[in-house]
Amino acid sequence: MLKNQTNRRRGEKMKYMKIGTRPDTFFAEEDTRSVLFDLPVDLVIQINNTKFLLHKIQLLPKCGILRQICSGSDDSNETEVELHDIPGGEEAFELCAKFCYGVTINLSAHNLVPALCAAKFLRMTESICKANFAAKLEAFFYSCILEGWKDSIVTLQTTTEVPDWSENLGITRRCIDSIVEKILIHTSKVTWSFKYTRPGYADKHHHTVPRDWWTEDISDLDIDLFRCIITAIQSINILPSTLIGEALHVYAYKWLPKISSKSSISESSVSQTEEMIQKQRKVLDSIVSMIPTERGSVSVGFLLKLLRLASLVGAHHSTKAELIRKSSRQLEDATVDDLLIPPHSSLDQHFYDINLVGVLLESFLAQWRRQGSQVESESFISIRRVGKLIDSYLQVVARDGNMPVSKILSLAESLPEIARLDHDELYKAINIYLKEHTDISKEDKKRLCRILDCQKLSPKVCAHVVKNERLPLRTVVQVLFFDQERNPKVTSRKPQPTETILENFEQPKLIQTEYNNKPEKVADKQNGQRTSEGEATTSTTEMRSHHQIMRRKHDIGVLPGSEITKAMREMAITEGASVSKLESKKETVRRSKSGNHGPSKSGTK
Repeated sequence: MLKNQTNRRRGEKMKYMKIGTRPDTFFAEEDTRSVLFDLPVDLVIQINNTKFLLHKIQLLPKCGILRQICSGSDDSNETEVELHDIPGGEEAFELCAKFCYGVTINLSAHNLVPALCAAKFLRMTESICKANFAAKLEAFFYSCILEGWKDSIVTLQTTTEVPDWSENLGITRRCIDSIVEKILIHTSKVTWSFKYTRPGYADKHHHTVPRDWWTEDISDLDIDLFRCIITAIQSINILPSTLIGEALHVYAYKWLPKISSKSSISESSVSQTEEMIQKQRKVLDSIVSMIPTERGSVSVGFLLKLLRLASLVGAHHSTKAELIRKSSRQLEDATVDDLLIPPHSSLDQHFYDINLVGVLLESFLAQWRRQGSQVESESFISIRRVGKLIDSYLQVVARDGNMPVSKILSLAESLPEIARLDHDELYKAINIYLKEHTDISKEDKKRLCRILDCQKLSPKVCAHVVKNERLPLRTVVQVLFFDQERNPKVTSRKPQPTETILENFEQPKLIQTEYNNKPEKVADKQNGQRTSEGEATTSTTEMRSHHQIMRRKHDIGVLPGSEITKAMREMAITEGASVSKLESKKETVRRSKSGNHGPSKSGTK
């Protein structure tokens, strides 16, 4: 007798079969199971730690193996039989025994497989007795179970209890074929129930079935069975790779709960047994092996989460290498948050695994260089997106107080020059690092700032550099020089942009030069002489101010650019210079002034 049982939300009903009409007279006392019957017990079946007290008259007509075992014994004597290797164990045997007694039993996808395997083991076939148990179970399996979506999945899952018997009897293969056939069917023909819990989906009235309707239901399966289904789907090559990727995504989030965690391995493994970690490792290895080869079949964020988990569970080296290759292939699509991978060990004092990001970048660059000029325009877009990503990532890891400057430099210098259209984002990362690491040595500060290309800084950033006292003076002067190159002087009478900005940056209260405080002409010679002396004093003060700047960074050296070089040379007056030299400089200034007035008078005459 076939009946239906309501299942889930859309209306499909799981099938079950009711066999027998007699009431259940089986009862259990500790490890012994008996049945109420008019005759004394003459057949004792021992299965593991459970003993069944039964009757030959009920079991032998339907069980070929028991008939064979008891054929040489006296029917009047009690016979003991051990059946420790029966598939399905005590529960499956009890179903077979109840069938022999005519007791009512309910069969469904949950208990069909062990019952069928046990019936085959006991040889409860048509050759022993007409309308025997095995034949009824097979009819139910083919006509009902395989026709249902949920029934096929549940039945397939139960094959893990008796894997060898299920495989030999063809149960596993037929269930897989049934499931794959339904997955490949057009969505307009999907009339059965399925589980779909995507956010917001239940609140909408959908008139069509989503293409990934099947992904959540098959995620209930064991990883080996899940792999069989995915492999079968891929071999047919009908569904797009993105649907396969979505199925892997759903399965991973169900069986790898740590995939969205931010904890390190020591924190995550406290509550886990080694058995659980091994299971997660197996799931991870299997999922990675099933990822389609097509780029974009799964998101780079998902790949990076798997990569992080690979370190947590100690995945195989080949698994990590494959994840690095696939992740780096899509690195341009990643976000900074995707790259914020914590170290795999709590012994690591850093917040994030910058070494792993370096490996990803190295792998990306290797693949990028192999592309050559085949897709040149796309290649440039790709490398520049990655360059911006890495600079943004550096801005985050620069806040790590334990991050050594060598790792920042290593990652920043890994990018080729073409990866950065400008150095604004790189400057931000350097500035953040200097701000967070106030104890950085002078040499490390110079090494860090040396990676900046001052010609690639925007005017806005250049203005910030000039005011930034954390930077070495060499960097500031270089920025000022290139700023002067972009904005050449209008006339020789005006102050040099480099000199003016440098004075304002380093010495905001410097005495103004003669160009800004040009003295009024006086008629008499005495006032003119005092004016010239005042101008010379002002020039000397100006040079001393420049000299103070140079003293702060005495190791700057000669910078490029004739204007800057000239100014630097003029400032090269040591504090220990003699008074006579200083007076000589003043006299030179006076003669220069007199010489300038002379031609003017001559010209007037």
